[in-house]
Amino acid sequence: MAIESPYAALLAALPIERHEIEILGSTTRYWSYGDPDAPTTIVVAHGYRGEHHGLEPVIAQLPGIRWIGPDLPGFGESTPLTEASHDIPGYAAWLEAFMSALGLSESAILLGHSFGSIIASQALANGLSPRGLVLVNPIAISGLDGPNRLATAVTVKFYRLAGRLPVSVGTWLLRHWIVTQFVSSAMVKTTDKNLRRWIHREHHTFFGRFATRDVVVEAFEASISTHVGEFAEQITVPTLLVAAELDEITPIDAVRGLHAKLADARLTVLPGVGHLIHYEVPVPAAAAIADFVAELDGASPGSVGAEGDPLP
Repeated sequence: MAIESPYAALLAALPIERHEIEILGSTTRYWSYGDPDAPTTIVVAHGYRGEHHGLEPVIAQLPGIRWIGPDLPGFGESTPLTEASHDIPGYAAWLEAFMSALGLSESAILLGHSFGSIIASQALANGLSPRGLVLVNPIAISGLDGPNRLATAVTVKFYRLAGRLPVSVGTWLLRHWIVTQFVSSAMVKTTDKNLRRWIHREHHTFFGRFATRDVVVEAFEASISTHVGEFAEQITVPTLLVAAELDEITPIDAVRGLHAKLADARLTVLPGVGHLIHYEVPVPAAAAIADFVAELDGASPGSVGAEGDPLP
């Protein structure tokens, strides 16, 4: 039986267009959601092994905003980079070039989720100056220092093994159903059975949509090579951190420490959720983003996205 997205109706009400552009050798596919003339544009950098669909539950809550959701090079429908490496500096250079090509370097808000939070932060450290920065499930400390050291060690060995095996075997291992189900089950926190089933389906649908084995392994090494905290002193734009109380990758105390280091930041902690804010609690996440946008605009909280049946 098909499992319908809980957010399908809201998403269906949005105008959505697919585009592509050449950036650093990657044919980058991206999607535009909402009114192209909306006063606020948010550009999204998604998480590791994700793609543009992942943030759609949040996007659907804020119809008054124009969203630009690219697939990172080598993931989803975007081809790999040929003029840069699939590491944090390479992805940050791609993000800077992508926003510049769309004329959004200074006018848009940049949102980074998980792995995307590191990429976005490196881009700002390089000199990108968006109107504001939103980090959802920010990676505030090294992935190697997360709360579950055993699981981290096993994960590192798994990806490095996949990188050493013959390409066909490594690719098969990375896309194996059991691996995807294990990761999905480890992260999901909701007790809603229907929502859990839908989240698992999303991971099984999109987790394996990568271009090559090498891209996945290179990006994994990038994901554990640095963290947002290393760029904190260079991030001076208004910043919103949307963090999870039960995040199994970055403990909430580390996010609070990151918050204290940032020059102009506000922190929203969502209770009872882990590293899947975008899937499990998109409504309060979107509400925090709406208030942040209103603050940047000098408007009253709750006024953003008030068209088309927004947040309850």
